[in-house]
Formats: sequence, structure tokens, C-alpha cells
Amino acid sequence: MTMPREESNRAIITVLGLDQIGIIAWVSGRLAEYRVNILDISQTILNEFFTMIMVVDLEPATLELVVLARELEEEANEKGLQVKVQHEDIFTFMHRI
Repeated sequence: MTMPREESNRAIITVLGLDQIGIIAWVSGRLAEYRVNILDISQTILNEFFTMIMVVDLEPATLELVVLARELEEEANEKGLQVKVQHEDIFTFMHRI
């Protein structure tokens, strides 16, 4: 008999766009303001395109996932970036083989 899996409090944040100064500072600063803990981060620049994936802990956060997603996505649009925030369980389900 399998035990039900406890729901994760983690999310996956992806950032894409033309490279510009301050992207990591902006995202990490906003997450710090909302008390979202960065657990892991990977970023690279392919030609002039910036890409970043973050795994974050939402447990100490001061706002809900949907509000965080909306805030980051709206601000990113103003900066010419694309940001997606997905709950880890949804991300894992969508990307499983």
C-alpha cells in the first residue's frame, strides 16, 4: 500500500529574454522581499539570450503562488522578459516522460 505523497511547497521559476544587466539581482531581490527562499539556481547565456531556472521554497513566503506568479510576470513584461512560475508538482507532472 502506498502512502499519499505530501504536497510540496516548492515552485519552479523560469526566466527567458535578451540578456541585460541586473536580471538575477531583480528576480532574487523580489523573491527576498516576498520571503521566498531560493533552493537552487541555474543560469546561462546562449548567444544574447539569458535563461534561468530556479527552484524555490514557498513555505516562508508572504504571498500565495498565484500572486507571486502574477507579480513577477507583469514586472518581467515591462523588462522585456518572460517569467513563468509553476508549482513543483505541476511542473513535474507536465515534464515527466
